[in-house]
Amino acid sequence: MQRSFLVFAMGFIALMAGALFYAARLPVREPASGPPAAAAAQDPSVPGTVHPEFSLPGIDGKSHDFSEWAGKNRLLNFWATWCAPCRREIPLLKTFQTEQGATGIQVIGIAVDFPDDVAKYAHSAAFNYPVLVGQDDVMNLVESWGIDFVGLPFTMVVSADGELLDTHFGELHRDQLDAIAAVLGRLERGELDADGARKALQGN
Repeated sequence: MQRSFLVFAMGFIALMAGALFYAARLPVREPASGPPAAAAAQDPSVPGTVHPEFSLPGIDGKSHDFSEWAGKNRLLNFWATWCAPCRREIPLLKTFQTEQGATGIQVIGIAVDFPDDVAKYAHSAAFNYPVLVGQDDVMNLVESWGIDFVGLPFTMVVSADGELLDTHFGELHRDQLDAIAAVLGRLERGELDADGARKALQGN
């Protein structure tokens, strides 16, 4: 009886230690004193919303401005190394970037994680799209756009002129990426305006 109880107690302690370790890995949020200096609060539901500029460090060690990819339709994919659905998305996003890069679509990964962990993961992931890194600053930035940061992964579809067209929460799948590419293609050809593209994407 004592042996069984000891085994049970040790198992319970190991389970709790694992849970505490996982929680400790999550970026800790502190009360925000206000939006980032380069960002102004906006309502993404209002047509014509153009998002502010921001800068974040990349895995290449350099600071990158969002304006570097101006003129391209962009998928901002927010992820973390400890997030299993995020990791599952990466090969699909790499394929999507290879297929759609010539059409003017740019995938940008934004890791809400610790820089060292992202840098280590990047060696095996072999990203073919830029990856930026941040923690509280990323979450504050997103919420300054009027979007609740509820979890990872999530992806924002931003038009070439900076309008937010759609926000997708949860893991992306191939059919969803194909639908995004089709709508952005129609937007580029002038078959849809930004409002029409927004409605088409949100209807998928």
